[in-house]
Amino acid sequence: MSDTNDESEVMDEWAAAMEEAADSGDEAAAKQTEEVQHAGFENLQESGSRGNEDINLDVILDVPVTLSLEIGRSQINIRNLLQLNQGSVIELDRLAGEPLDVLVNGTLIAHGEVVVVNEKFGIRLTDIISPAERVKKLK
Repeated sequence: MSDTNDESEVMDEWAAAMEEAADSGDEAAAKQTEEVQHAGFENLQESGSRGNEDINLDVILDVPVTLSLEIGRSQINIRNLLQLNQGSVIELDRLAGEPLDVLVNGTLIAHGEVVVVNEKFGIRLTDIISPAERVKKLK
């Protein structure tokens, strides 16, 4: 209710200022006073419940995303980086047999393990990160 009162006070102040300008002989201001109309936003409502509505995901089904798998990470200094050559081994922060991270556009969405299918590498998802957990990690 206070927003409505504040809005009325502002409208009253504007109306008084416009009348004052009109009284002072300013014809342009008087003309604007006649043209001023209150914008109607009464029909706008905030929809708080979207649970009952069907969400149409068809709109985004063809949007491409980047899927990447992270085996592990390592930090090395530039001197060691420049000394790497074919056959060099870099130690990662994960143990053998630990699940890989599955990232979509850089966001962790699952864990999985490497499999070979028709002589190609693949990943078997072992754990999906819930949306609630993903939101917690953002904070």
